[in-house]
Amino acid sequence: MSRRTLNVDDELYRYLLDHSLREHPALAALRAATAAHPHAGMQISPEQGQFMQLLARTVNARKAIEVGVFTGYSSLAVALALPEDGRLVACDVSEEWTAMARKFWEKAGVAKRIELRLQPAQRTLDELIAAGESATFDFAFIDADKSRYMAYYERCLTLLRKGGLIVVDNTLWSGAVADASKDDEDTRAIRAFNDAVHRDTRVAVSMLPIGDGVTLALKL
Repeated sequence: MSRRTLNVDDELYRYLLDHSLREHPALAALRAATAAHPHAGMQISPEQGQFMQLLARTVNARKAIEVGVFTGYSSLAVALALPEDGRLVACDVSEEWTAMARKFWEKAGVAKRIELRLQPAQRTLDELIAAGESATFDFAFIDADKSRYMAYYERCLTLLRKGGLIVVDNTLWSGAVADASKDDEDTRAIRAFNDAVHRDTRVAVSMLPIGDGVTLALKL
């Protein structure tokens, strides 16, 4: 028994992967390809991707949103958890980074489920709301520019149905959120976001020490 989360060293992490991870071959290949990218640290871990797949299946997700695609690992993981007629609206601004994503979506046979919109995510979310899609989505993942987290969260909450789930990445920000000496713009933005979601009575919330910190917000 333990009163707090275990520290995970390299040996225990390998055990975790060996006894839990069921990674689709296309996900493994994409992870390997992204490892050579100069911004490879932006990719979520494989166990987080699998956790998100489980969450998407738990809420019976058919329609999903992703804010921040990078090379497409998280979007591929979620798309694989959707039914054949599922839809994932993927928001990003980089044609270069998402070009790799498109290639692996095709390899995995889920490209038809993913609608990539290359423009500022806030504009895409506003367009979905204006098109009458509020309260029709089941699942959302936010992993983009930290200064706009609250804007993305509010719009995703509008777009989600009751019982829908928002997953937010980087909410522990390598521990900076609890370090008083850290006062950069991103750290301040994540602290403000965490405070706001903690107080938000519209959702049931849990912050977990997975990856760089993952917050779950279930719309009530």
